[in-house]
Amino acid sequence: MSNITYCVAPGGRLQGQIRVPGDKSISHRAIMLGAIAEGETAISGFLQGEDTLATLAAFRAMGVSISDPVAGQVRVQGVGLHGLQAPTQPLYLGNSGTSMRLLSGLLAGQAFGVTLTGDASLSQRPMRRVTDPLRLMGANIQTTPTGTPPLQLQGGQALQGIEYTMPMASAQVKSCILLAGLYATGETRVIEPAPTRDHSERMLSGFGYAVERDGACVSLRGGGRLQGRSIDVAADISSAAFFMVGASIAPSSDIILEHVGMNPTRIGVINILRAMGAHIDILDSSTVGGEPVATLRVRSSPLHGIRIPEDQVPLAIDEFPAIFIAAACAEGETRLTGAEELRVKESDRIQVMADGLRVLGIDARPTADGMIIQGGQLGSGQIDSHGDHRIAMSFAMAALRAQGTVEILDCANVATSFPNFIELAQGCGLALTVIEQAA
Repeated sequence: MSNITYCVAPGGRLQGQIRVPGDKSISHRAIMLGAIAEGETAISGFLQGEDTLATLAAFRAMGVSISDPVAGQVRVQGVGLHGLQAPTQPLYLGNSGTSMRLLSGLLAGQAFGVTLTGDASLSQRPMRRVTDPLRLMGANIQTTPTGTPPLQLQGGQALQGIEYTMPMASAQVKSCILLAGLYATGETRVIEPAPTRDHSERMLSGFGYAVERDGACVSLRGGGRLQGRSIDVAADISSAAFFMVGASIAPSSDIILEHVGMNPTRIGVINILRAMGAHIDILDSSTVGGEPVATLRVRSSPLHGIRIPEDQVPLAIDEFPAIFIAAACAEGETRLTGAEELRVKESDRIQVMADGLRVLGIDARPTADGMIIQGGQLGSGQIDSHGDHRIAMSFAMAALRAQGTVEILDCANVATSFPNFIELAQGCGLALTVIEQAA
């Protein structure tokens, strides 16, 4: 992989009408469920990013016929719940924690064994949060002594449904257990401490699989069947978030974001930015394939610091790098608590964002489960993104309010979630230059 650096000149404004790439969470799940459904699944709006392509490659390696993505169009020839074949080598999942955590559940009950590996970053991420409940279901799954990848799953294990109360709100853990529950005897019940994104439940239902929701509990019974279907993937609100923040903080900005996924378990970023004073209008709301979508219009607005409500944290967990930039440009103090999950993402997002904000002259104090940010004037400097795509894109938007050039190192992984970020950002008015060097 090349070494990619972003150099972003200060100032400017965001204007125009764009559609950001398809939702990463939904794209992953569309490939996974389409592969184990019966019949063909036709996907449009598929995110052609490195993470989702890793999921696609994994199912091809297990004998599923999947067309090459063309302009977001993919066709998956499902093999049924028990039609996957043993791969001839370990499944390499790159930087994708979603792929590894969800696949560990889906593959725990297969007749064959498999090893799941990833890149250096993924190989440091915690996996006991999924391996512990899977073992309670009867899976034979091994990690390194520190609970990190690679994951080694032994085939031929008879899984039993369990009732599992999650110690921490996590859509990936919930989805992992539910996918394992497809192959388990009896009922699998997952109890959430707080609401998390519900794409897995919605999509399972869309494929004709019965899923029950009773308050904080989600449940299903093993042994059913999934039927292939058509899926139109909405634009990813996590990708739209960078432009929401950029347009909010840059004077005279006015941008329209098309066909954005508005799943109620994902709109924390809108709620938080609005609470800070952001001017976000929701237009043309509709429902596509069971998922709510809308057009968003975002105009610049003076922001003020807030204490971020903890009930919004799981609904905005991936958007906090961008929200931290908004907080740095807001008047007064913003305080985040209850977000310890941020420390085990693609990077320690609390520490890495705090370090970067300090480079730019902002008083940002990391805590065990969040951050305290005093809004101020962004300066200039060199930021180390630590290979984290969301860190890189967030600091690119920060340049809109900076006094000097913001240089961001190690940006190659932006392609994992937002392969055309550079072109869209430049087209909207961000003064972004890319420097690429051979690794």
